[in-house]
Amino acid sequence: MKTVNLLDKLNQFSSHWDPHVVADYNDNDIMVAKFSGEFPFHLHEDTDDFFLVLQGEFTMDLEGESHVVKTGEVFVVPRGVTHRPRAVEECHVLLIEPKGTPNTGDAETASDKPRI
Repeated sequence: MKTVNLLDKLNQFSSHWDPHVVADYNDNDIMVAKFSGEFPFHLHEDTDDFFLVLQGEFTMDLEGESHVVKTGEVFVVPRGVTHRPRAVEECHVLLIEPKGTPNTGDAETASDKPRI
């Protein structure tokens, strides 16, 4: 058991759309990521997608609608819903996903999710 400083973790990398695991929670990865630009539309068949904005804001595009998610706000995309996050300026986000969930919805194109 130990504390995890999310700002320290975010300062360890500069890449975008590249989640880094900072802790484990049950069978889930707790991750931080930096968003900038557009991520491809994708979906997760078997799990919801959890986003907590730590700094900045991003827009979550869904089929037929968009939602701006700001610092301190949570957005959950239900499983099976096609979505795309995008950020005009760099945004810092905390993500929670079951271990082994590809961030793109496809294992072949997913980030490695390194542990920091």
